[in-house]
Amino acid sequence: MSTHKPLKGQRAIVTGANSGIGKAVALALGEAGANVVVDYLFDPEAAEDVAQQIRDNGSQAMIYQADVSDEQQVQAMFQATIEAWGSVDILVANAGLQRDAKVVDMTLAQWQKVLDVNLTGQFLCAREAAKEFMRRGVEPSLSRAAGKIICISSVHEVIPWAGHVNYAASKGGVMLMMQSMAQELAGDKIRVNSIAPGAIKTPINTAAWDTPEAEAELLKLIPYNRVGDPEDIGKAAVWLASDDSDYVTGTSLFVDGGMTLYPGFREGG
Repeated sequence: MSTHKPLKGQRAIVTGANSGIGKAVALALGEAGANVVVDYLFDPEAAEDVAQQIRDNGSQAMIYQADVSDEQQVQAMFQATIEAWGSVDILVANAGLQRDAKVVDMTLAQWQKVLDVNLTGQFLCAREAAKEFMRRGVEPSLSRAAGKIICISSVHEVIPWAGHVNYAASKGGVMLMMQSMAQELAGDKIRVNSIAPGAIKTPINTAAWDTPEAEAELLKLIPYNRVGDPEDIGKAAVWLASDDSDYVTGTSLFVDGGMTLYPGFREGG
């Protein structure tokens, strides 16, 4: 158990936190001393397992089932957190999904579902977080900021992705939404940033890295020559939520092993 607790006593909501990147972020925030709401939509047993791991590391945790694309459910989740712990200090808006198809085959339902969850869901959560941060103001004993919002985006906020136009559009929207919120809320001491992961070993993309052949193909796109782990994102989230990054707002932190760099030429690449 780490003795360094930069988030000690702070209260966090992490959406989509029962697996993958959301799970790693929730565990990292808990390890850093935050009390964490583990939001989930399906599989409460997995969510409870994440919460118990956080408790085992000395922080409080509770699970909450909420569809982030549903305004009333998002509002209820924030209200439940405030009733339980008094307020919220950190939001990590992570919940997201894919509904892939070629553009000529993509249905309106596929398009709309991805935008509803990946973009509107982040807006709804960020709006409720900002309201609470503004109501409460800065608590100097906890943080120099009134609150921190971290949007989980993607390298595809800047890299087009054929066959995934709904997903790429949602992540491009997250980038400008985050920057606009950061500009608007900075005067209230609310910091808004995003983490843009590259290729990360999560259940959603297992086929891209779970065999030596698949991983070799993927590594051709990654100058740093390794596929990322969910823990890489968790560490970045802790930094963005802590006072160590107090002068950072409106920034996309690309955690991608260099995937967004111009590919150039690499030996064997």
